[in-house]
Parts: sequence; structure tokens; C-alpha cells
Amino acid sequence: MPELPEVESVRAGLARHVVGRTVAGVEVLDARPLRRQVGGAQAFTRELEGRAITAAVRRGKFLWLALDDGRALSAHLGMSGQLLVRGTSAGPGSDAPDDRSASGPVADGESFLGDPAAARVDLTATRAPSLVRDLSAHPRHLRVRLHLSARPGDPGTGAALDLVDQRMLGGLHVVDLAPTADGAPGGQGSQAPLLPADATHIARDLLDPFLDRGAAVARMRASRRGVKTLLMDQGIVSGVGNIYADEGLWRARLHGLRPGRALGPRVALGLLEATAQVMEQALAVGGTSFDALYVDAEGAAGFFARQLQAYGRAGQECRRCGAVMRGEIIAGRSHAFCPRCQTRPRGGTSVQVASRRSGR
Repeated sequence: MPELPEVESVRAGLARHVVGRTVAGVEVLDARPLRRQVGGAQAFTRELEGRAITAAVRRGKFLWLALDDGRALSAHLGMSGQLLVRGTSAGPGSDAPDDRSASGPVADGESFLGDPAAARVDLTATRAPSLVRDLSAHPRHLRVRLHLSARPGDPGTGAALDLVDQRMLGGLHVVDLAPTADGAPGGQGSQAPLLPADATHIARDLLDPFLDRGAAVARMRASRRGVKTLLMDQGIVSGVGNIYADEGLWRARLHGLRPGRALGPRVALGLLEATAQVMEQALAVGGTSFDALYVDAEGAAGFFARQLQAYGRAGQECRRCGAVMRGEIIAGRSHAFCPRCQTRPRGGTSVQVASRRSGR
């Protein structure tokens, strides 16, 4: 599932391409992604047509488009949801997309993530970036299309925002906005102290300047749960999923089963800072894409997969000390860790996962 860097990449693209436009029409090709919409597809269409999009906002993994009537179009990407713009030019003053590849492209014959024994898989995430501006007019798994007002510079083919979702786990719905509990801006992309009424339980994320890190540390240290579970608790800090939890724990040299109450305040704060640093690095290259399902709003893949230090690397050498990385299951989620750098606490309960040393 997309995590903070991936959703922020989508949000930034929406801010460039759709903010300031009006929804001229709505096509619902499949109503299932509107399952959370009160009144169904008809209400969804009625509440969106004629509305201007005033901001693209994100808190953690939660994304919404603010509307000029004081409500919002809430979007959840799920496992395979994509919000793709077509027929648009970037807004006035917006920056052109950068080449986000930190290094040269990986040859097609190389295996994914550098594992020579890995099966052939989609290499989207390791190829040089490219913007997919000539997307098919009717892509597979197109569920909802919003026709948008034109503006100077558009190619003339008709501006639109598409929800494409293969697995049907994402969705859209129009929702009221509610005041933030602390009076600070609701999220990245808007100064308004508002967020969707069904997202008020979502904590601020690690890249939010208004996050009270001291309070987050206190909540972690008051818990007996494993620190990986705490890091992924969207009520403590939002935006962290399995990928960046593993990466942050590896960087902070902590095992995911270490109880929150066993952490000193400096260690807990260091973990939050380490995870934030990883996400900032991932965001700089568009996030992490393992296949063609995750792309940003312009159709470009993220390239952080080539920089992963822990996630998905069980059986491979630790890039810090050379020990063989291990894998196990914590609270139903995989956890990759270095047994030398991230000492496993005694008495921790998890499910061991068999892993092999890659290439041997």
C-alpha cells in the first residue's frame, strides 16, 4: 500500500495539474469505488459537478481535494489505486518534473533489487523515469473519470482526472471538513485548519511541522507493544507503513519487537527522526515502486526501491555490517532486520520466516 512518500508524490502532481480547475462532468464507469459515498453514484456526481478544486492536501497516507463549497473529495488509493491526470498542463509557476533517478538505469537483464537469484519481475522501479503523458484514453481498470475545465497551455484533448484501480480496494467520496483539534493546518498543501470529518482520528505525520514529537514519544514509551507496531499506529504518527517502518528501525538499530516502554526518550525520538529522514529521501525520488501499479499523478514510477536497506532484504547481507539479514512476522506483518545491528529482545514473540542468502 502506498505510504507517505508515494501519496505525497501523487498529491504534488494533483496540486500542479488540477487545483484551480472546475469539475465539468463526472463519469462513473464502476460504482464500487464509491461504496463510502452517502447516496451512491448519483449523489457523488451531483456534489462534484460545478465545484472548483481549491487545494490538494495530505496527512500521512490520507489524501483529499478541497472544494469551493467547504467540502472535500476524499481519495483512498488502497493497494492498487491510481489518480492519473490527462490532457493537462501544469499550473502557473509550477516546476517541471525533475529527473528523479539517483543513478543510471538498471539493465533489463539484471534482477530486481540486485538479487541475482530472484525471479524475473516487473523492473518498472529500477528503470530511468519517464512521464506517461500519452496515457490511453480508456485505460484498463478505469473506474471514475472527472472531466475538468481547461486552462491555457492544455493540449486540447480534454483535461481529466481518472481513478484507475485494479484490485478495487481504493475509493472516492465527498465528505464534510471538520476543524483540526489543535487549530493548525490540516495537512500538507493547505493552510486551512480543516481535515475530512472521517479522518479526524489520523495523527499528524513525521514530515508535518506541527507534529508534537514529544507527545508521540510519550505515547510510544507508555506502551508494551513492539516498536514496529507502534511506529505503524496511525493514531500516534501517520504515514508509516511496512516499508518505512523496516527502514527506520534499521537506521535506528532497533528490532521491531522491542517494547515501546523499553525505549529511552532519546532512543524513541531518534527512531522518529530516522524514519522521517528515510521518508524524505524516498520522497526526493518519488517514493518506492515495486511494479507498475504505483505511479504518481503524471504516470511516473518512484525509484527508492534501489536504496532500500532492510525491507525485502531478508537473506541478503546487511549493508552496514555484512551479517545475513533475517525475516519474521510481527503482528501479521513482515519484518526484515539485521541480527547483529538490531538485537532481538528476549522473550519477544513472532513467527520466524525462512530466508536464504541471495546468490548462494
